This record gives sequence, C-alpha cells and structure tokens, in this order.
Amino acid sequence: MRSAIVGIFEDFKTGTYRQIDEQLNGILDKFANSHAKTKAYKTITTLTTSWQNYDTIIIVGLGKEADYDVNQHRKLIGYLIKKLNYDSTILLDTFLPSNINITEIAFATAEAYHLVVHRPYTLKTVDKVDKIDEELIIEIKSKYHIHDALSEGESLAFATSTARDLQNMPANQLTPTILANIVAEFAHMQGLKPEILDKSQLKKLGMGGILGVNQGSTEAPKLITVKYMGAKASDQILALVGKGLTYDTGGYSLKSAMYGMHGDMAGAAVVYGAFNAIVYAKLPVNVILVIPATDNVISATAIKPGDVVTMLNKTTVEVNNTDAEGRLILADAITYAKNQGATQIINVATLTSAIVRALGENTTGAFTNNDAFLADFLKIATKSGESIWELPIFEPEEKLLESSEIADLKNAPTGPGAIIAAAFLKKFVTEATPWIHLDIAGTAQRQKAHELGPAGGTGVLIRSLYNWAKHLA
Repeated sequence: MRSAIVGIFEDFKTGTYRQIDEQLNGILDKFANSHAKTKAYKTITTLTTSWQNYDTIIIVGLGKEADYDVNQHRKLIGYLIKKLNYDSTILLDTFLPSNINITEIAFATAEAYHLVVHRPYTLKTVDKVDKIDEELIIEIKSKYHIHDALSEGESLAFATSTARDLQNMPANQLTPTILANIVAEFAHMQGLKPEILDKSQLKKLGMGGILGVNQGSTEAPKLITVKYMGAKASDQILALVGKGLTYDTGGYSLKSAMYGMHGDMAGAAVVYGAFNAIVYAKLPVNVILVIPATDNVISATAIKPGDVVTMLNKTTVEVNNTDAEGRLILADAITYAKNQGATQIINVATLTSAIVRALGENTTGAFTNNDAFLADFLKIATKSGESIWELPIFEPEEKLLESSEIADLKNAPTGPGAIIAAAFLKKFVTEATPWIHLDIAGTAQRQKAHELGPAGGTGVLIRSLYNWAKHLA
C-alpha cells in the first residue's frame, strides 16, 4: 500500500493542490469543507481514495497560511513521519505558502525526516532492544529542483544526531581521549589537520584552568582544536568553543545529585556538530573548533576550595567553588582561540543551573560584549526556530569577581549565578573581539520525546550556528 501526502491550508490553495483536487473531481475540497478540523494545523486524515499509483491520500492540515513558516513545517514533518504506517510520497508543493521559497521547505523537510528516523546511540544488547520494523520508503516529490536543499537538510540532521549521540554516551564510553579521537578522525576524513594538546603541552602553555579542574582525575585532559579555512582570502575567523566536561561531580563542592552529569559536555557536542555540518557543506567561511575536554572528579589530588590557579592569559583565579569548573576550562579555551586568530567567538556550554531557573527548558540564555553582534545572531536564531534570550552583564557583577583577597578573580562569588559565570568569561575576551556566550543548561536535554527526536540530548543551536556560518559566508 502506498499513500500520497497532501498539505491543505485553511485559507489558501496551492496550484498543485488545485490540480490534484480537480483530478479527483473535487473530493479533497468536499471532504475538507465537511469536516471542520481537517485543515487545522497537525490534523492528519486518511482518505481511502485511489489516485494515480496511490492507494490512499493522507490530508495534512496546515492551518492558516500566514502562520505557517519553516519552523512550523519542520515540526509538522517530524510529527507526521512518526504517524506513518506505510510507504508514502510527500507532495511537497502542496505544503508551500506563497511567501516562502521551496528550497527552505525542502531543507526543513529533509532535516526533520532524518532527525526522526535516526536510531539513537544505545548499549542495550540485541535481544533486549525493541524490534524495529523495516524502514518505510518515504519519497519527497516536487516540480522544482530541490535535490541540493534535501542533501543539505540531511547533512545538518546527521550532524545534529551525531551531537545528540555524543551527549548521550556514558562517561566511561566517552573520555576526553575518546572525544579527541572522534573529532580527529572526522578532521582527517575531511582533509583537515587536528591539533590535540595533551597534559604536558597544556602545562607548557600554562593552562591552569583546564589543568586545575583535571588534577584530581586519572583521565588525561585534552584541548581539541581543528581549523577549517574555507575562505582563505578572508582574515575573518569564527571560533566555536564548547565546554567538554565529560563528567562533573562538582569536585569537593560536591553536587547533591550526579546522575546524568555525563551530559555536561553538551556544549562540545553542539559546536562539534555545527562544525561538522559547516565542513561537510564546504561553506566559504573560516572556522576554528576549540574544545577543552576533561572530567571533574574527587581524589586526594583534586583541586580544593580556596586553591589558586594561573590561567593561560596569566590571570590568577581563586577557586572558591570547584563546581564552577566549566568557566575555568572555557576561559583558557577562549584565550587560546584568540591566540589562534579568532576575530569572532561564540562559546556554548551547560554552564549554570541558574539559567534554567531564569528561562526554563525551552530558551537558551545569551550574553555578549557586542550588542550588534548578538542582535544579528538572534535574528538568525529566530529564523532557525531556536529560542534565545539576552541577559545583561553589568559592572556590579563584574566587580564581584574581583573580591578575592589573594588572586585577581574569584571563580564564583555570591551573586546571580548565570550572570556571574558570563561575567567571568568576559574577563578573558578583549572588547575588540566580538563574543557571545550561550548557556544551554536548560535546553541541551529533553526528558521526553518530541516532534524532532527522542528524549535525551537535543543538539540545540546546531541549526543556528550553521545558519550563522552561512550568513557570514
């Protein structure tokens, strides 16, 4: 059995829809007009009417044309794919509003499809895994040339799924060394040269932030860097810096609950996923991937509250809270990115529980030293369907960081947690370098399955970062 999937708006008829309805002697219109909810967004109705080589027609309600955008379409396709029980062809031109380009719709369709059908990383034994039916054959049909858009959407979905799988891997399966090897393997496959700095090299450079967080661990730290110079004629370089905390106990500032803390490397997964998509698409832009990778555990050698570390830029930091470790490794990585020639920096991290209390689990917190930079990025993020809200970094919070009696800075003085963390990172970025900090502590993880994927890591912001790179190109 095979089905044709047709989209129908409440107040608009595409040319393709009119043609199909005419060939069916008006059956589609008659049915939709006699069933009030048929045209409502996300309503799915099956008609047992044969047409051409199809046995049935699935009518998908799209709602009002003015409300239907690329993001609504992406979610709808993800929802639809999960509902299909047999082979189908999506007649994409019937989903096309008059004000949107078909390539955008095609891109979102392919992205949604591949995000939904991806089988998540699992360590379940074969006999315990739920049996999965053979994959349905889903075709996407259009009178326009959409092959390139479909391929690009598939590539972005693959990058997002890769990031989700990395985030979902348990800490004993994804050590800093293993993460470094995964990134290096990808780089070599793409003809790029990875740079993996080990513990001895970090000591020579003086990366006291990463080394301090790592010093209680038996797992060696890594600083993972890969350069992609897709616009060699340009001197502009975007650095994507991601927190690679492969497990976080909080150190001696022990967390009350530690289950799930293998996901504290979500920032690293996100920037790697975005970098993966950028490189695969061969975008004409220069990008540096920088991932500081370590775990934060307790032992006789672990860093203690009150210890002082010297960062890569020679700033001394009193570590009054060992659970505020992400900012320490990110600060060294940001300095390193600047030293590598970055002219624009975006860092991504599951940095503070305070951001979750402030914005919940659907909105990412953003901080910057350059309002114009962030304003432009937010436009891209909104178009990408990802919710981001700017929070301030004011002078009083920056002054709180300077309250140590023994060092230049404290890593976590008492104050508004998410803002304090962002203010700390800002200390390591010169005003001349546009910088955005994205705190994804709330948005990196979903407790339940959703339209575009299962519970677990979300790969949030990969789409926005990729589209930002396209914007730069």
